[in-house]
Amino acid sequence: MTLIEILAYLVTGVFSGLLAGLLGLGGGVLIVPALILVFGHLGFTPEWIAHLAVGTSLATIMGTGGASALAHHRRGAVRWDLVRRLAPGIVLGAWAGAALAGLLPQAWLQRLFGVFLLYVGARLLLPRGKMPRMIAPGPWGLAMAGGGIGALSAIVGIGGGTLTVPYLVKTGLTMRQAVASSSACGLPIAMAGAIGFMVTGWGREGLPGMSTGFVYWPAVLGILVTSMPMAPLGARLAHSLPIPILTRVFGVLLLLVAAKLLLG
Repeated sequence: MTLIEILAYLVTGVFSGLLAGLLGLGGGVLIVPALILVFGHLGFTPEWIAHLAVGTSLATIMGTGGASALAHHRRGAVRWDLVRRLAPGIVLGAWAGAALAGLLPQAWLQRLFGVFLLYVGARLLLPRGKMPRMIAPGPWGLAMAGGGIGALSAIVGIGGGTLTVPYLVKTGLTMRQAVASSSACGLPIAMAGAIGFMVTGWGREGLPGMSTGFVYWPAVLGILVTSMPMAPLGARLAHSLPIPILTRVFGVLLLLVAAKLLLG
């Protein structure tokens, strides 16, 4: 590993941690495109760059998601009854998503992530109306919702907050409970998704050393070193910085990155 490679992972961790604390977005929306760029410059096999970026992103979320869930649990904000009902579907969905991602060519996986960034960027830029409520789902409804959230999250390498929070708010949770419960759901998504990417990538030719399947451990460790302490700092800065302006700026940035991924 070169000094530039190590610095790239540390800087990615800094910004992903700050992003999570400032705007409440999971670091995957930043980690995946950053790793696609870094892995490309490192000369990794082009066929697996997007797969490595997504799998590695999920592995980092195991650390940050676990820390976040613990912090919310200590404040009593996690609705563990809902998390337990969502978890089986989340795990199965994340495994299915990882298996599907392993079958997709590099270009299509990269484009899928680009489409996801378009969605997130548009949500940050467009005004949000009052979210309509729906009838609280039963056990099967929660299991199916968890499956969809887990599958989509695993395919694009995120902890699922962008999908889980709006869903939980619609079911009647307060925003505080939704964010806290979403952070707890992020841990099984990350664990199941990362394991799925390790298995689907096992034995593939052209993967770099120090990787397990589609998870590249030097990047995981480098990102975690800085992302975990930066997230609490971002949360503190959220009370003093102009968050609406930062949200719009980041939304525009995501749209530009999405265009690059879709057209590049």
